[in-house]
Amino acid sequence: MLEIKFYGRGGQGAVLASQILARAFFKLGMYPQCFSIFGGERRGAPVESFLRVDEKRIRLRCGIKNPHHLILMSPDLITPEVLSAVRKGGMILVNAETLPETVKGVGECDIALIDAQGIADRVGLGRALNTAVLGSYCRVHGGIPLHFLEEAIKEIIPSRIDENIEAARIAYQEVSIYRRSKGNGA
Repeated sequence: MLEIKFYGRGGQGAVLASQILARAFFKLGMYPQCFSIFGGERRGAPVESFLRVDEKRIRLRCGIKNPHHLILMSPDLITPEVLSAVRKGGMILVNAETLPETVKGVGECDIALIDAQGIADRVGLGRALNTAVLGSYCRVHGGIPLHFLEEAIKEIIPSRIDENIEAARIAYQEVSIYRRSKGNGA
């Protein structure tokens, strides 16, 4: 079973990102389970969203404390506690222009860096950077063909589909990957 945790801020699309990625995994024949935790339901408030994926039905019904993969949609949410929760051999994907110092010290995890906000701005999406993050995740994960993500975007996102697909494609090409682990954490 693969466990993924998204950290973001309200308005960045962390919840929608987990739903889109769940749909892409479903298209691969996997069983996804997706849920979220909100603070104060307002734009800019911290948001956590979770995704489990397995080849068989998932019966587990609890939060994810130690994910295989951590997706940080807002670099200001990085704390030692958040980073230390990622499993050894896992992966951390960070939305930032440059690799934050706090992430550089992480030991046995692969680190991926994408300027998802910059890409969202270039294609006219504003704060909604979720599809850029997902495009980069597909590349780093290596097991999700981009066309499955594009299909999921078309099915779930109600508007600006072309811009969202463009953001995913650009991020797929532009993500930087720093391999530090011997496995993919799953």
